[in-house]
Amino acid sequence: MNKIGDTVAQKHGAGGPAMRALIERVFVVGLGEAGAGLAAMDDGAAIPVGDRFLVLTTDSYVIKPLFFPGGDIGRLAISGTINDLAMMGATEPVGLTCAVIIEAGFPIVDLERIRDSMRATCTEAGATIATGDTKVMGKGELDGLVINTAGVAFASRVVPDSGLRCGDRIIVTGSVGDHGFAVIAARHKLQLEGALASDVAPLNGLVRAALAVGGDGICAMKDPTRGGLASALHEMAAKGQVGIVLDEASLPVRSEVRAASELLGIDPLHVANEGKAVIGVRPEAAERVLRALQSHALGREAAIIGTCVAERPGSVILDTGFGRRLLAEPEGELLPRIC
Repeated sequence: MNKIGDTVAQKHGAGGPAMRALIERVFVVGLGEAGAGLAAMDDGAAIPVGDRFLVLTTDSYVIKPLFFPGGDIGRLAISGTINDLAMMGATEPVGLTCAVIIEAGFPIVDLERIRDSMRATCTEAGATIATGDTKVMGKGELDGLVINTAGVAFASRVVPDSGLRCGDRIIVTGSVGDHGFAVIAARHKLQLEGALASDVAPLNGLVRAALAVGGDGICAMKDPTRGGLASALHEMAAKGQVGIVLDEASLPVRSEVRAASELLGIDPLHVANEGKAVIGVRPEAAERVLRALQSHALGREAAIIGTCVAERPGSVILDTGFGRRLLAEPEGELLPRIC
C-alpha cells in the first residue's frame, strides 16, 4: 500500500506521485472496482455503448486569482473538461454540466463576467452546458468561487494515456509553462519582462485534426496540467513501461517563460499548461500528425520532442546535447490552486 500519511497535504493535489498515491489508496480501492475507468486513472472513463464508447469526465476548478492574463476560472473550467474528453479521443462533446459554489458577498458583476467567458468558450468548442447546480456558502467559508464541470462525448476509438511502446515519438502541441507562469505573475503581482499569458483553450478541434490524419498511429494522449509536462510524461512512461528521452533543444518554451523560469528558479517542465496536449505517435505517423497540428491555430508551435526507448522504463531522460540526466517529477505543489 502506498504511504500517504494520516492527513491530506497540499502535495496530494499537485498532480504528481503523491496525488496518484492518494487516489489509488482511498478512491480506487473504495470506488473503482466496477471497472468503469477510475482504476485506469486516465483523463476520463470510457463506457462501451454499442459499437462506440461514451466518454465521461469531471473536474473541479479552484484557481487563484479567478481572473488572470489570458483567461479566467470560467474559460478554464470549460476548456479543462473539453480537453479531458479530447485526450480520450472524444472530440465532439454531447453536453456539459456546471456546478458553481459561491461565497456570500461575491460580486454579481464578476459572476456575470465568468458566465460570459464560459459561454464564449463553449461556442469556441462547439459545446453546450446542459444542466447545472448552484450553492452559496457563508462569508469566510469559501474563498470566492469553486466550479465543477463534467462532460460526455462519444468516441469511435478510445485513446488511453497508456499506449506508448518503444520507438514511438512524443509530440507536444505548443510552448510549455505559459499558464503556470502567467498565474504566478498575476497572483504575486510580479513585474516581469514580456507579456506572460495563459494558454488556456479548448483543444478538441486541434485533436480532431490530428486524429483525422494520424488514425491508429496516435497511441496515447494526455494534457500536461498539474505537474506540467514532466508529470504527464512520467505517468505515460510508467503506464506504457517505456523510457522517454527528451531532446531539450526541441522543447518549445517562450522567451518570456524562460526569463520567468530563470528569475524564479522554477523549471517550465514542472509548470501547469491548460492549452497543450502531449501526443504519443507511432514513428511512421509522426510527421503527418505534426504537419496537421502546425496547420491549426492552436498548434503552430507543435514539435516532436522525444522518443520512447526500452531503457529505464517509467523514467524521463533529458538529452541536453552535452549529456543526459533524469528529469525528476515534481513531488510537491509548486503553486497551489493553479487550476
